Amino acid sequence: MAEILVVTSKIKKLIAEKTEFNTSGEFIDALSHRVENLCLEAAARARVDKRKTVKARDLI
Repeated sequence: MAEILVVTSKIKKLIAEKTEFNTSGEFIDALSHRVENLCLEAAARARVDKRKTVKARDLI
């Protein structure tokens, strides 16, 4: 299992409060994986632009 990159309690609270649904551990793992991919893709865009800083605009 990879490192969890999201705050599990905050994600579960958000989903429960906004939707009244429960959140599985499997969802947290998948969300964390997606966050990791988003970060790596954004860093790749920054690299193409010859920057050392990943910015919001890299989250296309």
